[in-house]
Amino acid sequence: MAETPSNNEYWAANIRLVTICLIIWALVSFGFGILLRPMLSGIAVGGTDLGFWFAQQGSILVFLALIFFYAWRMNKLDRQYGVDEE
Repeated sequence: MAETPSNNEYWAANIRLVTICLIIWALVSFGFGILLRPMLSGIAVGGTDLGFWFAQQGSILVFLALIFFYAWRMNKLDRQYGVDEE
């Protein structure tokens, strides 16, 4: 199977999307939950501070949202490049 420019563009878009999703996930889980936790400790959410909330619940909810976003965006990319399932 020969590589065409369209295949290369499709995989570049796929890798770019995965990279963006991983950066967001790392920022929320590691950044907000660990590194920025002292800065977020003054903000109360549900009886606890925001940094703790991100470490316990926020990163999981953002991860789930990223899964749905990735599936939606990949379906759009698949249709755009003609590799969608019919």
